[in-house]
Amino acid sequence: MITIAERINGMFRDVKNAIKEKNASVIQEIARKQTEAGATYLDINVGTAAADQLDAMKWLVEVTQEAVDTPIAIDSQKLEVVKAGLEVVKNKVMINSSQGEPEDLDTYIPLAKEHDAALICLTMNKAGVPQNVETRVEIAATIVEKATEHEFDLDKIFIDPIILPVNVDQKQPAYMLEVFSQIKFLSDPPPHITVGLSNFSQGTKEKHLLNRTILVMAIAAGMDAALLDVLDKDLMDAAICAEMILNKQIYSDSFLKAARQ
Repeated sequence: MITIAERINGMFRDVKNAIKEKNASVIQEIARKQTEAGATYLDINVGTAAADQLDAMKWLVEVTQEAVDTPIAIDSQKLEVVKAGLEVVKNKVMINSSQGEPEDLDTYIPLAKEHDAALICLTMNKAGVPQNVETRVEIAATIVEKATEHEFDLDKIFIDPIILPVNVDQKQPAYMLEVFSQIKFLSDPPPHITVGLSNFSQGTKEKHLLNRTILVMAIAAGMDAALLDVLDKDLMDAAICAEMILNKQIYSDSFLKAARQ
């Protein structure tokens, strides 16, 4: 499973303070811990921690790269902030994210192609987040069509159907699982499927249990990537176990240790 580690985000108090104080050691320690926990990418999101988001993004990317070689996911809804991060990134990179509107895709896909970057695309349009399976899948199909039009490798496309908090709309999880199942058949090879997992349990009391359960169900339905807390060992173990049961990992008595290595 492709894991996008969520903790270098200005919404967290320690990261917000580190950005304001330009305290590189705090960011670098988080980067090291997430890398050791098995992160495929380190998501970097300035959030609201800085007035100058371009400068803050550059600084975060640079200090993270000084500590680890783990690929970075540049996370912002502002195109100029994304471009600022891309200016200083040295390793494999992901852009997080583009909306599923054709004009947005026509901007972000060429940018990703120019930088040999992976690209997360949201099944979201001008009307907002669709509240049904059909519209989410239609937007996903548009994303695949645009990637093909731009001759962009579908293995670098990550479709995010946008998972909503379970306490906001309890029908959404079942919708999501059906969306995952249908996206797998949009192309051959299919695009990757991802979500921002922590959003599912936002505002609930049983965050860890809810995240583990939906993660396993989503993997069974075809999801192969997620933005999540890689420092949650039980969550990571659940993902490894789910993939082993689906015959994506070889079973042995030490399969958890083997998967981490």
